Amino acid sequence: MEVTIQLDSVYKQLELFGSADSHLRLLRQSLGVQITARDANLIIAGKEKYVNTAAEIIDKMQKHLIKHGSLTANDVNFFLTQNDLPLTTGASQAITVYSRKLVSPSTKGQLKYIETMLANDLTFCIGPAGTGKTYLAVAIAVSMLRKKQIRRIVLARPAVEAGEKLGFLPGDIQAKVNPYLRPLFDALEDMMDFTLMKKFMELDIIEIIPLAFMRGRTLNEAAIICDEAQNTSALQMLMVLTRLGHGSKMIITGDITQIDLPTGQRSGMVEAIETLRRIKGIGSTELTQRDIVRHRLVQNIVRAYKKRKTKSEKT
Repeated sequence: MEVTIQLDSVYKQLELFGSADSHLRLLRQSLGVQITARDANLIIAGKEKYVNTAAEIIDKMQKHLIKHGSLTANDVNFFLTQNDLPLTTGASQAITVYSRKLVSPSTKGQLKYIETMLANDLTFCIGPAGTGKTYLAVAIAVSMLRKKQIRRIVLARPAVEAGEKLGFLPGDIQAKVNPYLRPLFDALEDMMDFTLMKKFMELDIIEIIPLAFMRGRTLNEAAIICDEAQNTSALQMLMVLTRLGHGSKMIITGDITQIDLPTGQRSGMVEAIETLRRIKGIGSTELTQRDIVRHRLVQNIVRAYKKRKTKSEKT
């Protein structure tokens, strides 16, 4: 089988191919395929399964290079070691946002997550750091706003202190809570022009707020994302869930292995998932270390800590 891939930019071929074609050589050796560069194209030949896998990886390499401006051998190795490749159905769930890029699932777990969000008005997602929980939820919200399926986006996080005291941080209350909300800003900035994002925020079309600011409100025709929800109490989670109004979609994300609540206090997110799991219209999905799409070391770090925790629980 032979496949021809048109490269996004001929000017970035050196970074894509690697020094002395080292990245392409790594793909050839790992997958047993022939890869030939011809003008602005790459020609991949070999067994169908491995040709398709190589094409998927090269696509990921190009996207990574465009997004981050660099590509290392570690990045290529990470794409090679992802057990969920090839992800042939991912293209059908590409998410259109305001920027020119398409947001696509990188693993089967992420694909299931997107499908769950699209199929339900309320979705719970748990998983370790780096699995795209927040990023994909924001992408769904931005896509719905772009398609005029909703009128506003509300992004909220609990301002729970993880070993540091808010009172000792400099500045007013806004300056104190901004570090907690920064990941939500980062995700938005990747999906729309800064000027547009600023305009939407000035018009209250997009709100990024601490969780407490949601109290007493009913949010109609909105996409509501509660991030880091593992750090909500049972009462806080009930408050969030009951903000859901007509024509709205709510996504609750969190990492239940990193709960920063006082010792002995149960996570409201964990309780909510157990209580609501059988209600129609409510979906739940769990991402694992296989779905981590940050630097390959993040996956190894999560695995090592999980192994350490398991060992300590047995002793």
